[in-house]
Amino acid sequence: MAGEIPDLIAEVRTGTGKGAARLARRNGKVPGVVYGGGVEPLALNFNYNELLKKLKEGRFLSRLWNLKVEGQDDVRVICRGVQRDVVRDLPTHVDLMRLRRTSRINLFIHVEFINHAAAPGLKRGGTLTVVRPEVELNVVAGDIPEKVTVDLSGLEIGDVVHISDIALPAGAKPTVTRNFVVANLAAPSGLRASEAEEGEDEDEVEEQTGEE
Repeated sequence: MAGEIPDLIAEVRTGTGKGAARLARRNGKVPGVVYGGGVEPLALNFNYNELLKKLKEGRFLSRLWNLKVEGQDDVRVICRGVQRDVVRDLPTHVDLMRLRRTSRINLFIHVEFINHAAAPGLKRGGTLTVVRPEVELNVVAGDIPEKVTVDLSGLEIGDVVHISDIALPAGAKPTVTRNFVVANLAAPSGLRASEAEEGEDEDEVEEQTGEE
């Protein structure tokens, strides 16, 4: 089931060219354009503060957006570029591309961990170390998963969860070919310290035995 796609609100920009763009910036707007999808490009303006807030949240370019423009049908878009002021690093222009439902795109998808109580390693005091709270997947725009799920049932201390261990939604695949780590079950700090001490004791015994 596809997750909720966040809205990106804009308004139609009257006029084109550098003059219209400068006027938009003076009025607290960020000019932009949306193109693709077999439709003519449309000049837009975005609220500066709202856009800056979304940019600071991160991964603006790798997230699917629901573009809302008054007088236009909502459309799914992905950002193809944000131009910034070279001195202040603030947005000066945004390029968006319309997506068909059959388009394939790369997006970061949330990883959910379930059945903590069914993991023997956690019952023994182990700690779940999440290496990747999100994984980048290549997905179909019309069927974007809300999350991927990792079942912790049966996991022991020392077990590692790789991307290949996760049942991905139909049509989704990792963007990288290597079998990367998503999480692991680490030993509790007390147990790690005890094991380290035991190792040191064994080394000492071996050294003493060697001396004799």
